[in-house]
Amino acid sequence: MSTEDFTINALPRSDTGKGASRRLRRGGLVPGILYGGVGQEPVMLSTRFHELNKHLQNEAFYSHILTLQLNEQSQQVVLKDLQRHPTNGNPLHFDLQRVSESEKITMNVPLHFINEDICVGVKLGGGGISHQLNEVEVRCFPKNLPEFIEVDLKEVNVGQVLHLSDLVLPEGVELVELSHGEAHDQPVVSVSAHGGGHGTEEEEGAA
Repeated sequence: MSTEDFTINALPRSDTGKGASRRLRRGGLVPGILYGGVGQEPVMLSTRFHELNKHLQNEAFYSHILTLQLNEQSQQVVLKDLQRHPTNGNPLHFDLQRVSESEKITMNVPLHFINEDICVGVKLGGGGISHQLNEVEVRCFPKNLPEFIEVDLKEVNVGQVLHLSDLVLPEGVELVELSHGEAHDQPVVSVSAHGGGHGTEEEEGAA
């Protein structure tokens, strides 16, 4: 997992509305909001486009405890929402949530599928891998927040389906869906036979 420290240098802003946001963007800034925390008011802020856009290129930024520098003060936050331009994908607005070491947070965390190239169901069974989920919602204390969760496919055979309950979670991390009961044990990834026949025929033809 990445040990990189992500810092967002922000400026307070008082103007609101679409017109104010457009002016900020023309000036190379991205508007945002900071909220959360017991008894703390939301704060309107902005940060430089190029700085934010650089962070957004790193997958770890989306599931990482971030450092926000605002009004010469530092605080811990997470990225809770991001709006992008529908055409060019540039960030238009971002939401940050304050975090406390003593309070659990809920975040979406990406899944990293490993050993797909040596998966038993693919190499020996001629199957095909199908991903049903690419991320999961977790709940944990900030110190336990994983940047990703690995899903090992090495021993997965044809016809086998891995569900949420099969995931190996880091200590102190729980899946939000499973807290709602067994009916929410969603499939994550499967290996099906339909992906293998075509590959076998190609190999036979080449032989």
